[in-house]
Amino acid sequence: MFSMILLNQIKKNEGLTHRSMTEGFTLIETLVAISIFTISILGLLIVLGQGISNTNYAKQKIIASYLAQEGIEYMRNMRDTFVLYDASGVQAGWNAFNAKIAPAPNTLCASGDGCYFDDYNLNYTNHLQPMAEISLIACSPSCSSLLYDENTGKYGYTTGINSGFIRKINATQIANQTKISSTVYWTQGSGNYNIVFSESLFNWIE
Repeated sequence: MFSMILLNQIKKNEGLTHRSMTEGFTLIETLVAISIFTISILGLLIVLGQGISNTNYAKQKIIASYLAQEGIEYMRNMRDTFVLYDASGVQAGWNAFNAKIAPAPNTLCASGDGCYFDDYNLNYTNHLQPMAEISLIACSPSCSSLLYDENTGKYGYTTGINSGFIRKINATQIANQTKISSTVYWTQGSGNYNIVFSESLFNWIE
């Protein structure tokens, strides 16, 4: 009788042990599954974050490229205005253009600090060389930040919010050519970036 009771108790204990082991393995498997799922989600979030960051960088770089090219276009337009419409002749116009960007005794755009231009007060209805009236300001100690006007979609220095972009014009005069470099700087995240467009302007009528 006693042996039967002991045998039944042993079988009951074996059943309890088996259930405990089964339940233990199920919990471990659940934890592993949750860990894998969490790692997968974190990896996806990292990829999405990097994608958004790359998209924002591409957007800023495109804007900076347009602003840098705009700087070149303004300088070329100024050269054309002086050369074509100076009353004293072509050479006098070319000399006046170079004197505008690097007036003696100052170096202005020809200095290492460079310069920036402000076209806010230009009168485009004036047929007497409106581009010749453009203001050139020395970047000392640094160039002013471009402001973005949401109403007009333009970048300037008079109205709007800080765009985060800074444009600097540098000029190097060599004989009958003047090399213009237009550099745009911006900060994104923890990085500082810049893009440079350059072009040589010539006294092309000669």
